[in-house]
Amino acid sequence: MGKTGAFTDDNGRDDYFAVYRETMTQGPPPAAVLDIETSFGTTRVYRHGENGPPIMLLHGLLAGAPSCAPFWAPLSAAHTVYTLDILGEGGHSVQTEPITSHAERAHCLDEVLDALHLTGVHLVGMSSGGWQATNYALHHPARLATLTLLDPTTVTANFSFGALRQGLLLKLFPYEWRWRRFFQWAAGQDISGDPAVRLVRALTRVYRPAVPFQTCPPEAELRAMEVPTLAIFSGRSAVHDSATAAARARAWLPRSEVEVWPDLGHYFSPADFRRMVERVLHFVDVVQA
Repeated sequence: MGKTGAFTDDNGRDDYFAVYRETMTQGPPPAAVLDIETSFGTTRVYRHGENGPPIMLLHGLLAGAPSCAPFWAPLSAAHTVYTLDILGEGGHSVQTEPITSHAERAHCLDEVLDALHLTGVHLVGMSSGGWQATNYALHHPARLATLTLLDPTTVTANFSFGALRQGLLLKLFPYEWRWRRFFQWAAGQDISGDPAVRLVRALTRVYRPAVPFQTCPPEAELRAMEVPTLAIFSGRSAVHDSATAAARARAWLPRSEVEVWPDLGHYFSPADFRRMVERVLHFVDVVQA
């Protein structure tokens, strides 16, 4: 039998959810909290707003739904916004069956959207959430209106050597000082006090994820994807070569708008989120018109 994502320490789990609740307060309270049953377990979904075309937010690796809090208020003014704890990556989602392929990850998300009766969805993914969004679009494009990728990892370029090296060091030496050094490397500054960063760190102490490692989709599949796509790459991103990723996105994604923001890192500041909200809403509104 394959593995499923699970918490490994009850006391640490309580500490994690204390940070989770604190991070949720960075945005407005949800209008609804939903637990959606799928073939692979229960997915926690938060809804903000009750009118307008649906936007769904996919968080970065192990970051949880609360890391999307800066988006909730501005996006839900004119849209119904859904944010989920990605199954197999902690939070309040509970995995009960192994997820063994990229197709199964897409199928799990499709079951969530189906249970919510959503079509014409504007799917927005950050970091590894951008890979998740692209993977879904390749398997279930008919349900989507647009795709927005915010410094997506392993969509058109692999992780950098530095990112792979940092990951190996964290696996071998999972000490607090090593994590602080990793976040400083990734962001170019000390972000250890950021609520979303504290949330990731709290989870990695006590959770064993069980999802397939993400890999770049085949070029031919990306060239065949017809979903209108906005891709924003961080010019100062340490996790991949953003210039290469952007050039390939322009060449391979047939209905895309691709931008490189020179001053943007892989970590998004409050000012970055404000800029992204404006750009996402403009893109969505133009396509929707």
